[in-house]
Amino acid sequence: MSCENTNKLRVGIPWRTSEEERQGEREKLDNYFAAVRRAGAEPVELSLDLPAEKLAEQIERLDGFVLPGSPADVEPSRYGAARHAKTKRLDPARDRTDSTILDHAIAERKPVLAICYGCQILNVHQRGTLLQDIPAEKPGNEVHGNTDLAAGVKKGDAEHDATLERGSRLAQLAGAERVHINSSHHQAIDEPGNGLRVTARSSEGIIEGVELEGERNWVVGVQWHPERMPDDSFAQKLFGDFVAAVERNRAAVAPKS
Repeated sequence: MSCENTNKLRVGIPWRTSEEERQGEREKLDNYFAAVRRAGAEPVELSLDLPAEKLAEQIERLDGFVLPGSPADVEPSRYGAARHAKTKRLDPARDRTDSTILDHAIAERKPVLAICYGCQILNVHQRGTLLQDIPAEKPGNEVHGNTDLAAGVKKGDAEHDATLERGSRLAQLAGAERVHINSSHHQAIDEPGNGLRVTARSSEGIIEGVELEGERNWVVGVQWHPERMPDDSFAQKLFGDFVAAVERNRAAVAPKS
């Protein structure tokens, strides 16, 4: 996608994995593109193979960012942990790309919607920690699903309820404090990072959502997959509110004529 149409709101979305980018496998990436387009913005793919200078140049021209899910896990050494036996697949290029995006977006107050793996790396970026395998480290009755279901699967996600923090952005969008969400992950936030307010938890206490504190910030992380819920009103409102924040932020920084 070109970044040159300056009239459209431009939302950067990195490739989910280096391997998918090499193979041109974009079925799952396109779920995020479709959700952003439905909400009224233009998605722009971000290569995981760009030199640091080129990546910085590209993200500078973008208005907001969606950090997608991934079958990879965040490198545990980044949050001071030894690698768990269940942490099997790493993607340093994805870690590096998302970290660069977050450095820029938070400094410039550009909105970020971080989903699943994106939520986890947001937490690590803010110096939080992760559970490397929920069944092994927090065993319970709740099923959070297998990471990264096959492309095109319509049913098969695990599903469960989540409680939203009263007064949070998520609760305001849902119009309720209890929602039903899909679930496809084996890792989750353990200790929340600096400035991150926990705003959603599963019934057994697994963190399902965080929001960066500060009135001018629109940085939301969700552990579920709203991009796979196109007919769900809460998912639609989440993407819609994100794009509205992108529009407000661009208007606020636009040069006055």
